[in-house]
Amino acid sequence: MKQAIFLDRDGVLNEVLSDRVKFVNRPEELYLLEGAAEAVAELSRNGYEIFVVTNQGGVGLGFLKEKRLHEIHDTMIDMIKEHGGEIKEVAYCPHKPKAGCECRKPNAGMLLDLASRHHLDLTRSVMVGDHERDIEAGKKAGCKTVFIGEDETAADEKAPTLSAAVPLILELLEA
Repeated sequence: MKQAIFLDRDGVLNEVLSDRVKFVNRPEELYLLEGAAEAVAELSRNGYEIFVVTNQGGVGLGFLKEKRLHEIHDTMIDMIKEHGGEIKEVAYCPHKPKAGCECRKPNAGMLLDLASRHHLDLTRSVMVGDHERDIEAGKKAGCKTVFIGEDETAADEKAPTLSAAVPLILELLEA
């Protein structure tokens, strides 16, 4: 069983609610946060499989077609690859925010599905997110957790950016 790193997308890897973009509904609206691609590259060099797990309620609400979402994710994967990072897979919840599905964070459905299909040991893996729902999903799945941001959190560790979190993530994976 392998260890993995699960990354939330919006606010961890790319900008949202910024001066340049409110929501990412087209590939050209995807702006990686400073140092995010390099952080993924460093985690990749350490031999861990990296997955993105993201709530994308805009699909269920009709703001975004799944085909366009796939284009956005392909663009993100390519941008990260240009810096030497590798995303193994992007899992997303397309359901409306109040749909009650098991895949939407704070539920752990996306992590459990990825673990089953990729033979991952969730208890030796890390979930990284910028909302408490990400941390809650990680804990429900049995992962260690890292919060990105300045807010109070129940996460195991906290850092201001994904780049700053890399040493903490690696420490948790090696513990």
